[in-house]
Amino acid sequence: MCNILKTIDLTLVFFSVIVLAQPETEVFLMDISTTESGISIENIRNVSNRSGYDNQPSFYDNNTLIYAGSRDGATDIASLHIPTFKESWMNLPTEGGEYSPLRIPNSQNITAVRLDPDGLQRLYKYPIPDKPSELLIEDLQVAYYAYANEQAILATVLSTDRLDLVYVNLQKKKIDTILEGSGRSIHKIPGKEAMSYTATNEEDNLDIYQFDLEDRESYFICQLPIGIQDHIWLDDSKLLLGSGSQLFLYDLFGNGDWKKVADLSEAKIKDITRLALSPDGTKLAVAAVSDQ
Repeated sequence: MCNILKTIDLTLVFFSVIVLAQPETEVFLMDISTTESGISIENIRNVSNRSGYDNQPSFYDNNTLIYAGSRDGATDIASLHIPTFKESWMNLPTEGGEYSPLRIPNSQNITAVRLDPDGLQRLYKYPIPDKPSELLIEDLQVAYYAYANEQAILATVLSTDRLDLVYVNLQKKKIDTILEGSGRSIHKIPGKEAMSYTATNEEDNLDIYQFDLEDRESYFICQLPIGIQDHIWLDDSKLLLGSGSQLFLYDLFGNGDWKKVADLSEAKIKDITRLALSPDGTKLAVAAVSDQ
């Protein structure tokens, strides 16, 4: 595998990726349903709608969306109550910025990657309701992550000159390196004891792999389109991604091609990156640029 990053200072590169490479991003929420031809999208709404960096959405539950949100010049954990569209904040202010918030499975608490002023970026737990945060793993420079279960994560971490994929037992503080040279998009596959991750191929594009949690083996799934980094699962056999203002679907039992299934340009959405699906599959959140 080729290294995904060639740089001296990966900490600064990661900071530029999440903040500088996507200026003035917004979080959009919409209704999603499946159809015979693919998906249907309705009721698109810009739920952050402010200047600054709003990105990395995930669902706390069917009624609550959380994301990295701009607050008073900092990046904190924003929470949106979907029925009322009321926004609040889920963490006490820190000197650093909080990114990639996720709910811990079978818990009320959340975690996020904190980027501190000294350049360290580590995974913290943020108890709910507001209490002081707790560092989960000493000295592990987490970039991106997803939960395998409440005790373990699959994550990309900063190495000397690349991002490495690691499997981390949070209770035992045990870290196993799975791959050198990985991408940022990591997800639990619905209905399976497996996760997906991305890795660079010989053409310097990204491929999606399945990582089985029981045997710790990886299997090739498909290649992402050129220039795309992010994907999510609609179910155990269908993948969704955003490119520009469009959404594309890949069916593992289909013809092997990414199929255009929606165009969000009428909602003034462009440069879609991150996506998240609600637990009941009825809401889709995306991070994108508002083309107003």
